[in-house]
Amino acid sequence: MTFPPFLVVLLLALSTGPQCDAIWLNIPKTGTKCVSEEIHSNVVVLADYVVVSVEDGQTATIAVKVTSPYGNNLHHRENVTYGRFAFTTEEAGNYLACFWSDNRTRGNGEVVVNIDWKTGIAAKDWESVARKEKIQGVELELRKLEGAVEAIHENLLYLKSREAEMRSTSETTNARVAWFSIMSLGICIVVSGLQVWYLKRFFQKKKLI
Repeated sequence: MTFPPFLVVLLLALSTGPQCDAIWLNIPKTGTKCVSEEIHSNVVVLADYVVVSVEDGQTATIAVKVTSPYGNNLHHRENVTYGRFAFTTEEAGNYLACFWSDNRTRGNGEVVVNIDWKTGIAAKDWESVARKEKIQGVELELRKLEGAVEAIHENLLYLKSREAEMRSTSETTNARVAWFSIMSLGICIVVSGLQVWYLKRFFQKKKLI
């Protein structure tokens, strides 16, 4: 079976391209470091984190807290050196993961933490899919490509909806500014008229006109 060249290129790009974000954080003894990502609703998020090293070579543990855009607690661990959190987003917005050095950590050096953050198609367990559906090789890569296309389509729809929301907000703001300008102009005209009337009455009383 022969595949078109463009399909082979797409399969190679999918199989070799980045599927996740590797993040490195230098966490001070006192302080918090956070990472966030804007994600739309109904997206799978999977992340692994591990303490890689400590600046002064002492034993280190960290605390981790992950919250949704509405402040809901999705993951909270303390006194750990590694861990994992996974969830499916229920609302669109910025999801925040904060890390800080645990109080039990010895020494004063920085703690280096590595985070393997995956979302959407990158968080899917393709090995389980392959075993369940008994597919492999090119067929599995085609399934990955199909999933990637669906993810891109969903992202485009999300961006389109955000654009519509921003356009609606912009139009509403412009309308309010226009009405405010008209009201300001009307108030200026009324105030100017009252000033002219007052000055005219004043000069008439003084018999200057």
